[in-house]
Amino acid sequence: MNKRELAAALAEKLNLSKEQAGNFLDAFLAVVTTQMQNGGEVKIAGFGNYKVKTKPARMVTPPGQGEARMIPASVVPKFTPAKALKDLLNGK
Repeated sequence: MNKRELAAALAEKLNLSKEQAGNFLDAFLAVVTTQMQNGGEVKIAGFGNYKVKTKPARMVTPPGQGEARMIPASVVPKFTPAKALKDLLNGK
């Protein structure tokens, strides 16, 4: 499901126009993104948590190349599903 299909499904579920649902989805994504940019997290009960994780710089040696190289530190988004979501997907 892509963003347009998600907005259409929300529109149908909430009895909104596709434009209103698209605006809602854009606003939701903007709030989550801003919160994560500021180092925070978003917890949605029964669904999961969106947060950022800092990966430290590290030395790696690719197989067969023999010379080590440095991979710089980075910040990556992380989603952790809630137990309720995992249980639902596993038919529990």
